[in-house]
This record gives sequence, C-alpha cells and structure tokens, in this order.
Amino acid sequence: MKNLNIKLLLILLVALLALAGCSSTSPSEEAQDPERTFTSEELSEYNGKDGNPAYVAVDGVVYDFTELELWVNGDHNGFEAGKDLTEEIKEISPHGLSVLDRATVVGTLEE
Repeated sequence: MKNLNIKLLLILLVALLALAGCSSTSPSEEAQDPERTFTSEELSEYNGKDGNPAYVAVDGVVYDFTELELWVNGDHNGFEAGKDLTEEIKEISPHGLSVLDRATVVGTLEE
C-alpha cells in the first residue's frame, strides 16, 4: 500500500511539472503583450525590415502584420509598417478595416 501511495504521488508530481512547463510563456508570446504601449519612435523600429516584425497602428491600436502574406518586408502597395496608418487604411485601402481581423493586437500607440 505504501509503495502504491509513493507511485501515485510521483505520477502526480510528474503530471504537475509537465503542466507547469506547458503553461510558461515563450519570448514571442511576451513580445505580443496587448498591454504594451509604443511611442511613434518605438513603433518605427517594427518596420518589417532586417528580420524585425511589421507593426502598424490603427486608431491607437498596434497590430502585428508580420504574418500577413501581402506585407512582404513590411511593405504593401506603397504603405510601410512601423507607422500609424489609420487614415491610409480607413480612407485609401480597398479592404479598409477588415485587414485588422487577420492581425494580432500587440499594444497601443501613445499619443
């Protein structure tokens, strides 16, 4: 009976350790913190060039466009990532705000 209790305890500990390892956040998850605030200068560093992510601000919200297939190297139809493109997306772009449904929120833009 004592051996059975020890075995069950060990199984429980292994399971808890495995679950704890699964719940830790990776560096890429930490980078996508919706609570993060960007200045315009900080946002400009995320222009999609030289391996940097492509971030775009719209209405004060910063989105990650890196994985959007048409935003190669942070460029799309003359628009560049790393900027506030609120007017461009709302007024010029044919898809308008619908592109935001495919992007991840990574923070807000400081005014």
